[in-house]
Amino acid sequence: MSKKAKKNAPLPASSAGLLRFFEDETKGIKVKPEIIFGIAGALIAISIAIKILVPI
Repeated sequence: MSKKAKKNAPLPASSAGLLRFFEDETKGIKVKPEIIFGIAGALIAISIAIKILVPI
């Protein structure tokens, strides 16, 4: 099967068009999910460290 035939192939009925949705290009900043998880983890670690190290 050629690449062109695969691209124009109909989607399976069970996917409800979700595969096509994620293929569309959108405007805006593109950030990898790993970076978001890393930032979230760092913020959690900093928050815990401050809670332990700084007595109120």
